[in-house]
Amino acid sequence: MPINNRIAHFHDDMTAWRRDLHEHPELGFEEQRTSDIVAAKLAEWGIAVHRGLAGTGVVGTLKVGNSDRAIGIRADMDALPMSEANEFAHRSKTDGKMHACGHDGHTTMLLGAAKYLAETRNFDGTVHFIFQPAEEGGGGGRVMVEEGLFDKFPADAVYGLHNDTTLPVGEVSVVAGPVQAASDSFRIHITGKGGHAAKPHFCIDPVLVGSHIVVALQSIASRRVNPLDSVVISTCQFHAGSATNVIPHTGWLDGTVRTLTPEVRDDAQRLLTQIAETTAAAFGAEARVEYTRKYPVTRNHAAETDRIAAAAARVLGEDRVIRERVPSMGGEDFAFMLEARPGCYIKVGQAGADKGQIPVHHPSYDFNDDILPIGASIWSALVEQELPRG
Repeated sequence: MPINNRIAHFHDDMTAWRRDLHEHPELGFEEQRTSDIVAAKLAEWGIAVHRGLAGTGVVGTLKVGNSDRAIGIRADMDALPMSEANEFAHRSKTDGKMHACGHDGHTTMLLGAAKYLAETRNFDGTVHFIFQPAEEGGGGGRVMVEEGLFDKFPADAVYGLHNDTTLPVGEVSVVAGPVQAASDSFRIHITGKGGHAAKPHFCIDPVLVGSHIVVALQSIASRRVNPLDSVVISTCQFHAGSATNVIPHTGWLDGTVRTLTPEVRDDAQRLLTQIAETTAAAFGAEARVEYTRKYPVTRNHAAETDRIAAAAARVLGEDRVIRERVPSMGGEDFAFMLEARPGCYIKVGQAGADKGQIPVHHPSYDFNDDILPIGASIWSALVEQELPRG
């Protein structure tokens, strides 16, 4: 089963949908226009629509035949709070908001599969098309689960995907076990003693203290955690002061921690807090740590991984399905759905010869529309495989 002919026939339509979404990006829990479009298209195709989970979430349900089997397929809808550098016609029309991660494409691929499946109905069972808000740090997946996603829409398994700018068009990564890291955040409040910049000996400089903390935190990965275990600690913001001749009284650091096991996650939180507090104390300052656990590890279930690998192979060929790959240290809130139901999260290559290679979260990123029928065909093949007629 190569790219589905019917899906390929409305490739131009999908491209138009995707580019319209790209022009009108919306941040997490604010995806009102996006969810309106999604709901309207699902209803137009005769798919039952439920709205309101996690505020702007949409679930479309398509039941065919008498089977009790059901699966869920999820796409994320939100954009990022950043400005776009592209100059093409479908660039963002909203300054400070941009689809820089491809969620516009994920939404469109799932819509394409929904359109095809609603027309052909070549399956026996129930499909829940899950359009989730606020993946980019807002934890929309967690909120949907907590608000009863799988109680209202029971599913035997749940599946998701993401575009991958490091894989060529026509290849997919389908790997069992951990594929994305746990993602946590921290803020370190530093209190020193402010004063005149020309008289530092009367002060306790939070900028100096914070600088030592930033450097010391790197010893967690290099000296405190087993080298065979993965951990990333990145301090991404440092805020202090308001003048060139004043040593500030306070400052704060923001950052993220990424890990792949519960044990290393616990160690990283403990060591980060210990290092921040004791380093500050060595300078006569005080550090207070706020540590927030955000997304758990995205861990694919073995049986479901094999199933979607088989569906992807039907579309692309066995040799284009990558079954072994090291995990990414990026976070993903589909992890909450995988904690609630068995399933799998796959990566779909989008790097072409002349487009699709700029990394996500870059101001010049754009989703590669060439892969829209690939994702929609994989979803459709999965449904027809998992919910066979007869």
